[in-house]
Amino acid sequence: MDRKKILEEGLLEKYLLDELSETENQQVTIAIAKDQVLRQAFEKLEADFEAMAFENAIVPPLKVKERLQMQLDDPKVQYLPQTWLMVAASLTVIFLLSTFWMYYRWQQTEENYNNLQDQTTVLQERLNTIEENYTTTNQQLQRINGPQTIPLVLNGNDLSPSARVVAYVNHDKKTVLVNTQSLPNLPEDKTYQMWSDVNGEMINMGLVSPEEELVTLNYIEDAESLNITIEPAGGNDHPTVEQLIAFATL
Repeated sequence: MDRKKILEEGLLEKYLLDELSETENQQVTIAIAKDQVLRQAFEKLEADFEAMAFENAIVPPLKVKERLQMQLDDPKVQYLPQTWLMVAASLTVIFLLSTFWMYYRWQQTEENYNNLQDQTTVLQERLNTIEENYTTTNQQLQRINGPQTIPLVLNGNDLSPSARVVAYVNHDKKTVLVNTQSLPNLPEDKTYQMWSDVNGEMINMGLVSPEEELVTLNYIEDAESLNITIEPAGGNDHPTVEQLIAFATL
């Protein structure tokens, strides 16, 4: 019988309370003798039970002590046979062990209950996140598939031949949604940025991240074209024309 099985199934506790079968009892005894980790765990368990015994011990009233002392001092008192004293002591030990075992089990149950509550909280948070993502995705799909939405494809040039971006423009609702998953990844000190060309002036629409499936950008009135450039991390206040990698004419 290995250490993992003994610890995970709580066999040390059952061994201490003599709740194992004869075969299991022998196996655990051998394992404790051979395994220092198990021996230390068992010794700590014994110490914990002993500590609980002292913590939960009931001090008898002073009058009981005085009355017992008077009886002991009286020569007429006939003492109980030793056998009965041993039986009473055994019953007391059994009662204490049972009480400690119930207390120990109660502590374990309370800990399991707290763990279950924590797991429920985590699952609820995950469910809330999934619901939020679903709502956002559903809204984005409605915007993409709307009758007034115009899809525009921005193909990459010689600087980035594999780049291909689809921009969904809705002039009625003044929204722009961009699918950027086909953009190649950039170094950490670089980022993609989209611009609208209005009468020869490039106006910032926002940063474009290839890590997001759909990105919402600023809608610019009277845009003649959409353009994507590579800029320093954090974006730029003006486009780096020589780093233009994709564009589309409206």
